[in-house]
Amino acid sequence: MPDRRSWLGGAADLGAMATAWLLARDGLALGAAPPHRPARARRVIQIFNPGGISHVDTFDHKPELLRRTGEDAQGHKVDTFFGRPGRLMGSPFKFARHGETGAWVSDLFPNLARQVDHITFLHGMVAKSPNHTPAAFQLNTGFIQEGFPCLGSWVSYALGRATENLPTFVVLPDPRGLPAGGSVNWSNGFLPAEHQGVSFRPRGALVDDLDRPAGVSAESRARSLALVRDLDSGLAAADPSVRARMEAYEMAGRLQSSIPEAANLDAEAAATRRLYGVDDPRVGPTARNFLLARRLVERGVRFVQVIHGGAFGSPRINWDAHEDIIVNHREQAGLVDQPAAALLADLRARGMMDDTLVLWTTEFGRTPITEGIGAKGRDHHPLGFTMWMAGAGLKPGFHHGRTDELGFAPVEGKATLYDFHATVLHLMGLDHEKVTYYSNGARRRLTDVHGELIEDILA
Repeated sequence: MPDRRSWLGGAADLGAMATAWLLARDGLALGAAPPHRPARARRVIQIFNPGGISHVDTFDHKPELLRRTGEDAQGHKVDTFFGRPGRLMGSPFKFARHGETGAWVSDLFPNLARQVDHITFLHGMVAKSPNHTPAAFQLNTGFIQEGFPCLGSWVSYALGRATENLPTFVVLPDPRGLPAGGSVNWSNGFLPAEHQGVSFRPRGALVDDLDRPAGVSAESRARSLALVRDLDSGLAAADPSVRARMEAYEMAGRLQSSIPEAANLDAEAAATRRLYGVDDPRVGPTARNFLLARRLVERGVRFVQVIHGGAFGSPRINWDAHEDIIVNHREQAGLVDQPAAALLADLRARGMMDDTLVLWTTEFGRTPITEGIGAKGRDHHPLGFTMWMAGAGLKPGFHHGRTDELGFAPVEGKATLYDFHATVLHLMGLDHEKVTYYSNGARRRLTDVHGELIEDILA
């Protein structure tokens, strides 16, 4: 049996996590407050697709682009990140209308196409940077520089915890690797540490020290905890820090059971596992993250970030389709289409869509032109792209914004990432101008000095 020092040391990471949450629970973490207005959404699942999804090959149908394939992009601003501009290239994927709303979706997403009547599309999105890492930072934190809190951290800071048994903000990385910028995408920045996203590993132990040390049974651990409690009980009444530490280790004990329970996908019905594709050898790793996201928000986690796409390099394991749009987007869409559609259907079947917000996000789109003459890929394009939302407080089946006939830039309904963030906070019952934190001589907020609600999409 380990001694008191080694037992406490072995639970250090989990215990520290529990201590931070105890501080938040007791109101010692500055900023936790009731919503500014009645909230439509109680929880958020953000699907982050790093690499840059091509809007003109997925949800923004451009028949004129197809008709003019091979022509120069005369009269349009062309901003390339790599190489010189190529020619216009219509989508090689087949588009069709779906649902009662008749939304155009390419054949990359046969499953999501069946959900279009429940999705709110944003076709006029723009971003600041054509570079993956700063663009991903802006998508997730509002700024292209490092050091700022992400959306999930701001939600945690503003609303606090909804359960004592699980983290407020959980990140589920792609099993293939981390995105550009790594953990900066779920950083607490200058906010208190308890608002950092808790990253669950795709393989092995979900978090450090979740499992008991080898050779330590549940009974032995309980006896050790009781002994520590007895040893410290005399000091606890006189020293609040000792009492807080005791409570932290008790909470760590609860986390050692609550996290594995939430992550036990075997407890799901066979039909649910099939719906997501959990047991499919190809789709399974992605599907498990999506199903776990539903289980986490169901148990009180406020914000879950599901990442579909890893680091950059060759072969591509994200949406960065420089070489071949067909090969790249077929691969990535084939992994995420079924799980993402299943998530929407599952949440709706459980009556959770009325107070859950699902966000489909990417750092930018891809150019309507090829990346060089005769090429098959597309370059980075922050000047106009598509994201979508679904769930609480939104008009289902609604399309906001429109790009020009070739997909270069918005001609109506232009929306910045500041506007997107302001709208998400609004649906959570928060005024983006009032969710602030004093840091480095300034009152900081997610939307900096910008941000307008996207009023048209609100139900």
